[in-house]
Amino acid sequence: MAEKEFIVAIELGSSKVTGIAGQKKPDGSISVLALAKEESSSFIRKGVVYNIDKTAQSLTNIVKKLEGQLKTRITQVFVGVGGQSIRGVRNVVSRELPADTIITQEMVIELMESNRMLDYPDQKILDVAEQEYKVDNQLQLDPVGIRATHLEGNYLNILERKSFFQNLNRCFEVAGIKVVEMYLAPIALANSVLTEAEKRSGCALIDIGADTTTVSVFFKNVLRHLAVIPLGSNNITKDIASLQMEESEAEKMKLKYASAYTDNNEIDDTLKYSIDQDRQVESRKFIDIVEGRLEEIVLNVREQIPNEYYDKLLGGIVLTGGGSNMKNIERAFAIHTRIEKIRTAKFVTMSINSTNAAAKVQDGTLNTVLGLLAKGYINCAGKEIDPNQGLFDEETNEAVANGSNQSGRSSRSGAIRTEQEEREAEEEARRKREEEERKRLEEEERRREEERKQKEEEERLRKENSWFNRLRKKITKFGEDMVSDE
Repeated sequence: MAEKEFIVAIELGSSKVTGIAGQKKPDGSISVLALAKEESSSFIRKGVVYNIDKTAQSLTNIVKKLEGQLKTRITQVFVGVGGQSIRGVRNVVSRELPADTIITQEMVIELMESNRMLDYPDQKILDVAEQEYKVDNQLQLDPVGIRATHLEGNYLNILERKSFFQNLNRCFEVAGIKVVEMYLAPIALANSVLTEAEKRSGCALIDIGADTTTVSVFFKNVLRHLAVIPLGSNNITKDIASLQMEESEAEKMKLKYASAYTDNNEIDDTLKYSIDQDRQVESRKFIDIVEGRLEEIVLNVREQIPNEYYDKLLGGIVLTGGGSNMKNIERAFAIHTRIEKIRTAKFVTMSINSTNAAAKVQDGTLNTVLGLLAKGYINCAGKEIDPNQGLFDEETNEAVANGSNQSGRSSRSGAIRTEQEEREAEEEARRKREEEERKRLEEEERRREEERKQKEEEERLRKENSWFNRLRKKITKFGEDMVSDE
């Protein structure tokens, strides 16, 4: 048995791969025990893995760094899945029911499984967000127990390109790291920064990352829309670099001078910003470049909020991610979206305790990985590391590869099915289809037998009521009466 107990989560971002280890306390707080980061811009673009070997090496380094801080082997990890290829697509599945049918939980599950079996070319269903159910002509969040003749399930299917998802899984296989479960990063983020009131009354969570901006729309505690825009804060850096400077210099200037919105009356046309000791750039030109790109990002966000919910977002807009740290970002969003209620989530809502100052930096960059850590539920700790043994010997990979098995798994929001679970679900669906076909054939046979008996009875009655039979019965009765009289 492990002497230590902790959960490990890994987030693969466009600028950094982040690993974190911590413990969840009974009071709901989290104690962060270790934190590690690796630059990822050379092998992850727009949240998608493009170089498997480099990503695998980075994951190995993350695990080694965490183990070095924990002085304990890591047997398994939780992972967040995001990136440009993720998108939400609505789907409707309906069933006609016999009269006086009372909807059961099994019917609802069967409807959802039918939705999951839907095949999208080159796309994989990562997760499904249940919307309302239409019961006859009424919308219900929970249809179980209601009498109806028509049941219709509305779903938001979260898709990702199969090739990207396979690449991600392959990276952990190459690194020899056992994955307990994969979660949708946007949902883990939402759970960590949004209040129940915001999700219930309606809000748009905007995660501005390095290469992408993720838009998640909630209403009545349900995820209604999810989209990833291939634009982020790095695009602003690249635009600044077009002023004849290196991207590293452009990044420094962005952090030092950039503002999401500057009133025209506040711009000094004579002012210049220093690139280095010998070069300068006009402040107006710099401001125009920054605001131009930022406005494009905001307008794309506006287009991704469905019109049917746009006027219902009483919780407003919640900004987060590294890109949300830009000066006057809330004002820029208010101007271009015409939504007045806007706040920036610099940190998660749960209480975080750590002796590591980096784990408590409130700039929005740790919100997702902390959210993933909060969703973890299985101990990831192995044996304590022997100080006399090589820290990164072969035992590490062996421990990781042979980590404890997952048990007691149940369906959770944002959890992504493994290939084995999908095979089991398909097998279960196949068995259900065969059982339904068997029942249908039996019912058809029973119906035909009843029809045959009914026809025989009708033929018998028809013969009994025929003209000849009626005449025969009258003659017989007449003869009986004659005998009786005599």
